[in-house]
Amino acid sequence: MNDILQQLETVLEQRKHSDARSSYVASLYAKGLDEILKKIGEEAVEVIMAAKDAQYNEEQERIIHEVADLWFHTLVLLRHKDIEIAKIAEQLHKRFGLSGLQEKANRNK
Repeated sequence: MNDILQQLETVLEQRKHSDARSSYVASLYAKGLDEILKKIGEEAVEVIMAAKDAQYNEEQERIIHEVADLWFHTLVLLRHKDIEIAKIAEQLHKRFGLSGLQEKANRNK
C-alpha cells in the first residue's frame, strides 16, 4: 500500500505546477486551502452516509469508493501544506502499541 501512496504523493506534487484548466488537482491548489478543506468535508460526509447506508457486504464497495475519495483529498491537503506522507506514517508508528487512551492523555500534557 505504501507504494501507491508514495506514487500518488509524487503525482500530487507535480500537479502543483500544472495548468488548473487541465488538472483537477491543480485547480484545487489554485482555489486554495478553503476549497481543499471543503472537499475533505464533503468526502467525510459521504463516507459517513455510505457507512450508515451499507447493510450488506455488497454495499461495501460504496464505502471503499468514498474512503478512497477522502484519502485522496486528504493527500491533496498534505501536499498543499508540504507535509510528506512519511511524517504521517511516523506519527502512526509512534502510536502503534500505545493505548488510544494513553496516547490521548499524552497529547494533553
